[in-house]
Amino acid sequence: MLGSTITRTPNRWLMLAISMFAQLAATVFTNAAPALIPNLHFERGLSLSQAGMIAAAPLAGTMCTLIIWGAIVDRIGERISLLIGLSMLAVSAAAAALAGSLVWLAVLLFVGGAAGASSNSASGRVVSGWFPPQRRGMAMGIRQTAQPLGVGLTAVLVPNLVEARGLTVTLLTVAGVCAVAAVLVAALILDPPRPSVAEARRDGHSDNPYRGDRRLLRIHAVSIALTVPQQTAWTYMLVWLIATQHWSTAAASALVGASQLCSALSRVGAGIWSDRIGSRLRPIRYFAFGSAIAMGGLAALSGTPLALTFMVVASIVAVAHNGLAFTAVAEIAGPHWSGRAMGAQNTGQSLTATAVPPIMGAVIAAAGYPIAFAIAGCCALLAVPVVPTAPPRSPERVTT
Repeated sequence: MLGSTITRTPNRWLMLAISMFAQLAATVFTNAAPALIPNLHFERGLSLSQAGMIAAAPLAGTMCTLIIWGAIVDRIGERISLLIGLSMLAVSAAAAALAGSLVWLAVLLFVGGAAGASSNSASGRVVSGWFPPQRRGMAMGIRQTAQPLGVGLTAVLVPNLVEARGLTVTLLTVAGVCAVAAVLVAALILDPPRPSVAEARRDGHSDNPYRGDRRLLRIHAVSIALTVPQQTAWTYMLVWLIATQHWSTAAASALVGASQLCSALSRVGAGIWSDRIGSRLRPIRYFAFGSAIAMGGLAALSGTPLALTFMVVASIVAVAHNGLAFTAVAEIAGPHWSGRAMGAQNTGQSLTATAVPPIMGAVIAAAGYPIAFAIAGCCALLAVPVVPTAPPRSPERVTT
């Protein structure tokens, strides 16, 4: 029975669905903490600063271990890495629910975030490994929707649950979601086939894809630059609609939610497009240029009715490249380095996403929204020439 389990060819769509659920579970855990701020502030008596520090603990844990988990995935494989990470995540969430002090709550949230980082590289590797190159862009685009969907689910579930049933029940529910993901991984996920080092070399992958090849570094840089307009639009869209367009909070929230859904769908569309034209990198360049135009138009027309169109377009176009960049990194790095490369990709984006909101907030306070939007547009424009050009034998046609 064990032998047949190992040798059977799985349903790739099932692998995609479970990988998505694993990423969604980690996203729910990470984003549950910020949703606890009202409870920590009003019910536990913490200042907003103290509550914010606790809320940031999972993200801090994730950023500290993304590359480490990538190396672990490269060494021991996707299934075991996911199983270990999700199991630790479930245990951390359950322990946090029963924590006797706020210090222990923060520590356990940090540990959970560190464990949940396993899903970033491992689930991406499962998808890129089981899908052929001509469908990989679409599959990775679908997989990337797990993050906005997880954010949306958390926004609906956690605030209402913590208000109705309290912190303990809420974190136990999150632990349950993570435990279900771990069980599904243990029962159904199979590691994709991985060629030997010698075979990988014959396919054009070196022992260290960063040595003598700047394409990965350039993709990392492009993603960091494009995170600036993405985070600027996502962070300040709500308050911008209320302050400058004079929308009600309910209407503004509805538009933000609809834009998030469109952003998720844009990643799938971008992946399908890249599969059809046989390139990940060319669409990234177009999206970078489109993001620059959208943010530039927003800066020039901020405060006018036309600015609304540019804001919606900017919030969608700026994130459409994410799945493509992640796929390109996996394909260029090859089967023995893609875990670490995807970890580095996520680390750069996470650090930038953490820095952008306070920096742009200071810019808006000092100089206004148009200047902040113009800076974000300039970052996108600078990314355009940095996007690497695929060589004649494109790594996008190499099976990882």
